[in-house]
Amino acid sequence: MHCDGQVLVMHDLLGINTEFKPRFLRQYLNLYEQIVGAVKHYVNDVKAKDFPNDKEQY
Repeated sequence: MHCDGQVLVMHDLLGINTEFKPRFLRQYLNLYEQIVGAVKHYVNDVKAKDFPNDKEQY
């Protein structure tokens, strides 16, 4: 059996998936940490009643 190519999954390439790291993968970004950080920032802003503010409402 021969292999003429491989599939790179975008979630692996961009670092969204943290559990599967094959040796043939070159990860170009760590979006997982950025996503987690953004969600934590959002939660903190909501809890602090800083979001939404007057400019972000209708």
